[in-house]
Amino acid sequence: MKTCKPVIVYMGSADFAVPALEAIYEAGYEIPYVVTQPDRVRGRGGRVLPTPVGGYAEKKGLKLLKPERIKDNEEFTLALKNAAPDLIVVAAYGKILPELILEIPPLGCVNIHASLLPEYRGAAPVQRVILDGRAETGVTLIHMSEGLDSGDIIASIKTAATGMNTGELTETLARLGAGLLIEKLPLIADGTAPRLPQDGTKATYADKIEKDEGCLSFDRTAKEIEIRVRAMTPVPGAFIMRDGERIGVIRARALDPGDGPYEGQEEAVPGTVLNVSKQGIAVRAADGAVLIEEIRMPGRKAMPVEEYLKGNSFDFGSL
Repeated sequence: MKTCKPVIVYMGSADFAVPALEAIYEAGYEIPYVVTQPDRVRGRGGRVLPTPVGGYAEKKGLKLLKPERIKDNEEFTLALKNAAPDLIVVAAYGKILPELILEIPPLGCVNIHASLLPEYRGAAPVQRVILDGRAETGVTLIHMSEGLDSGDIIASIKTAATGMNTGELTETLARLGAGLLIEKLPLIADGTAPRLPQDGTKATYADKIEKDEGCLSFDRTAKEIEIRVRAMTPVPGAFIMRDGERIGVIRARALDPGDGPYEGQEEAVPGTVLNVSKQGIAVRAADGAVLIEEIRMPGRKAMPVEEYLKGNSFDFGSL
């Protein structure tokens, strides 16, 4: 077994996976291939673009593989074998690795996962942690197995989860994960990295977020609405429907009793617009009011309500 710096194939796609790739690259590890999802139409412009990981790899001149599928893909498997990696590192790649690939590197495969495993295994750990109102989360480095995020734990780091939206918390966890990987790579290389079995009885699962989960219901409490907006930002996005139009909600907060009260707040039905000012749009919720502070109107860019009101109006009524 090698004790020098291992040759690493990196597999990742989303923004979460970029800092770890950057850390490996900057630390001087040999990276024969970066594997990522194929280029697709991304963003509001309808352009075909690489994944965030693919974009970083292209800028650094790293060799890319972008297979549509990896299971039963002989050409892809052969390319990996010929690259002769000592280790495969995976972060937010988007596909489950089959046994044939897990067995290629002599040091195995490790995964950086955005939760404190065994909680929140699966596709959307950051969004589900926020939706559940958890005060704390973290990132876990594991030895990969065929199960979904069920491999033995190498190490984990905790961090606060309150007050941030999904984009902000993902960025925080990505940096923590990159640092944890670089710290533990020497132990992985010499075979002394811990192998702490997960307690499967404590496992929970973070299912993929569907777009319709971003629809805000004012029958919820104000705090629940605030949390949902944070969980859905930046994607798939929180929104309200008004007169057939989809209005994106980028930032909102529950109003404390001292922040009002607004006339009619106690009697108004949930969804009633109580007040519109440069501070935001106050809407009656199940237990009080929520203040919508930043919006995206159809065909417009996101902007604070204060900016929107400089040339537009927002009528009172129901949402």
